[in-house]
Amino acid sequence: MILISPTVLTLLLLLTGAATSLADDNNGFSFIFTDSQLDGVREIQPNGQVVHTNETQMSGVGHTFYSRPFRFKNSTSGDAFSFSTSFVFGIIPEDPRYTFHGMTFAIAPSKAVIDASSSQHLGLFNRTNDGNASNHVVALELDTFKNLELSDIDSNHIGLDINSVVSVFATTAGYYRDENGVFENLTLASAQRIRAWIDYDGFNKQLNVTIAQLTLKKPKKPLASLQIDLSPFLLEEMFVGFTSATGVLLQTFYVLAWSFQVNGEAHEIDISKIPRLPVKKESKKKTHMILAFGISIGGLVVISSGLILGILLYVKRKRKFAEVLEGWEVQYGPHRFSYKDLYKATKGFKESELLGKGGFGQVYKGTLPELGANIAVKKVWHESGQGMKEFVAEIATIGRLRHPNLVRLLGYCRRKGELFLVYDYMPNLSLDSLLFNTNSDTVLTWKQRVKIITDVAEALAYLHEEWVEVIIHRDIKASNVLLDAELNAKLGDFGLARFSNNGNEAKTTHLAGTLGYIAPELARKGKATTATDIFAFGAFCLEVACGRRPVELQGRQEAVILVDWVLDCWFKEELLTAIDPKLKNEMDVEEMGLVLKIGLLCSHSVPAVRPSMSQVLKFLKKTEPLPEEFDTVLDIREDYSGRLGDASSSAYFSQIQYNTASAPVTESFLSSGR
Repeated sequence: MILISPTVLTLLLLLTGAATSLADDNNGFSFIFTDSQLDGVREIQPNGQVVHTNETQMSGVGHTFYSRPFRFKNSTSGDAFSFSTSFVFGIIPEDPRYTFHGMTFAIAPSKAVIDASSSQHLGLFNRTNDGNASNHVVALELDTFKNLELSDIDSNHIGLDINSVVSVFATTAGYYRDENGVFENLTLASAQRIRAWIDYDGFNKQLNVTIAQLTLKKPKKPLASLQIDLSPFLLEEMFVGFTSATGVLLQTFYVLAWSFQVNGEAHEIDISKIPRLPVKKESKKKTHMILAFGISIGGLVVISSGLILGILLYVKRKRKFAEVLEGWEVQYGPHRFSYKDLYKATKGFKESELLGKGGFGQVYKGTLPELGANIAVKKVWHESGQGMKEFVAEIATIGRLRHPNLVRLLGYCRRKGELFLVYDYMPNLSLDSLLFNTNSDTVLTWKQRVKIITDVAEALAYLHEEWVEVIIHRDIKASNVLLDAELNAKLGDFGLARFSNNGNEAKTTHLAGTLGYIAPELARKGKATTATDIFAFGAFCLEVACGRRPVELQGRQEAVILVDWVLDCWFKEELLTAIDPKLKNEMDVEEMGLVLKIGLLCSHSVPAVRPSMSQVLKFLKKTEPLPEEFDTVLDIREDYSGRLGDASSSAYFSQIQYNTASAPVTESFLSSGR
């Protein structure tokens, strides 16, 4: 047996004092620092020096790791040693009303945590590697945001993360009083100093986590006690430290003291040396009226008049910025912005800030200084009878969704007769503004168009098949697809979205949508399903590939339906003539044919023929070929009068099987004709 001598690391990260070593022996280290804020990338040297490294990291990610690794195991297959750590931390939100993503104490194979993302990934992982067993990361998250995508229990919890930000265990932050065992809630993002203890017993395979106010001793009963073996997740040598991440809403993270030890109990921290957290100075209120005091009766009259005028101005101002708050907002509402902030951000909803108008309102560009980013503010038409319903639907739906290809709802605001939704600002605006702007020299390339189509397919697959409930968008079209600075597509405008019964039928009683995207069965029955969304996506595919609107007027007001026009090109064996003429120099025959055929298949008039969105993604990514019956299903189509009834069409087309084997699409199948 090889005996491992205890290894101790004790850090005091103070706000004042020089970076000097207070102790330097074989058993431990104690340091005082001038900087304790977790931002950027740092490593702590044994001599007490904090070094800012040059590792490339995304903005909003903070890492502070000890520069040397610690031995956690004797061999790859051996048991993990016991370890103990204690630290004092503080989380200060930019605005106490809004808390966002938190911080972690992390044990990782590298102090760089390469390619870690901000926001929900807490500076540990990214969308690609989150959940990979090869990560070998064990972290305790101190999370201040309820992310439904990650199944968070609340917006104030601690969780054990193993190789993923989806916690294997989580519990509300707090502690148990020694005298009576009563649980006391402890708000993490309270701008207060909080102590944390993490103790792992390698022999009994038990992990204890405890937190408490700084002034309290370590509670006898831990907040969480887990029976778990960390050996499979830890390598022989690992780095220890802290990570943090912010999103569009900012928080500041501080570690004021830290003690760590392998094979022993962490050194006790002297709380008398812990400095206070910095206090954010509130901006001074501007004086709106200067009163002249006098001793004469005339002076008193002036004062009285000034007071009355001040009260009138105050009441008028309060009415101008008055808001409405109802019970449903507590259940559905994400972050709520004040009308005053939105008014200033959009320069009073000035015409010069207007980005566009839609069916239910106007969209303005704005800037919120406290967020440090541009925003888009959707002002819903208060004259619209559907306005409130659309507003509630959008909050209830997109406010709880998290996906890179969905427009992110940052918050909302309500006034009497006025409704506002706040989104991330998209520099390239909506897809149709680029696709059909004849005055612009910018032409979307074929690769850009395929990427946009794939992005929207990813978003719909998430809504239909990946979220906790099936969501039917009901208004998929180019004007509702927004483009960021890198031309990544994000599906937005959830004003018509509805939750459905397993995707079969949405709870709606009226026809909704846009002409040219409406499926035949939706026009007849008024019942929205995932299949009606897929029909609209098919029309959208053809719109992007052909550079034509879904409905165009020709001649004497004769309407040409894009889906029917492309189908005619197919019947004439001239499918590729439908491609946007602007792309004549980019003739990728195989891929263009594939996208057009996917559009026709998705916009088939028989719902049973349309593939699911996950199948569409396989077609687009060429991991699965289109069905062998493709020619047959396009030859037989249900007409708009419904002569081929639903029962017969479903029975006939239910025989179609989408191939689940991965195979490339053949050259012959993607020829320009049938």
